[in-house]
Amino acid sequence: MKLGLCGAHRTGKTTLAAEFAKQQNVAFVRTTTSEVFAQHNLDPAKPMDFATRLWIQHKVLDAAEAIWQAQTSDFVTDRTPLDMLAYTLADVKGDTVVDMDELDQYMLRCFESTERFFDRLVLIQPGIPLVFEPGKAALNEAYIEALNTIITGLMYDERQELDADTMPRPIIDLQERVDFLRDDLEWL
Repeated sequence: MKLGLCGAHRTGKTTLAAEFAKQQNVAFVRTTTSEVFAQHNLDPAKPMDFATRLWIQHKVLDAAEAIWQAQTSDFVTDRTPLDMLAYTLADVKGDTVVDMDELDQYMLRCFESTERFFDRLVLIQPGIPLVFEPGKAALNEAYIEALNTIITGLMYDERQELDADTMPRPIIDLQERVDFLRDDLEWL
């Protein structure tokens, strides 16, 4: 089973994926989003024009695909292409200049990558206490909620054909979250 945890930043996906992997004896595959931004001298917490956002999101997806491709057994990861697509779409405002052909190509790439690398998706919603960490995306609760809404829509978009589930918001205890994932996968 190749399990992708979806969700906005600061929802506990990395902590949950690592603990789930440990308890279930599967590989934990950590994505390198912050590192990719740093390699290209960009700060994920700062605004950027849309062309730059789309360019860096391609780089982030390149790095993630290389990591997922290298896996030879079951794994859980803390980010999926749908997350990356959500961040891209969240940068579109009323006056944002967007090359729709390029955006459509990126969207298609994200849906295809999701299908290629994952068997199951679970949305991890906001709810845990927010903690600042340097180099991480902004601690803006409204932005986190907007991303959660976008990711929810993408998970249930007709172009996304994988099995998907949503972890209820009240589940914030780490062990209860691990138990939810384990029970969710037993239904398959």
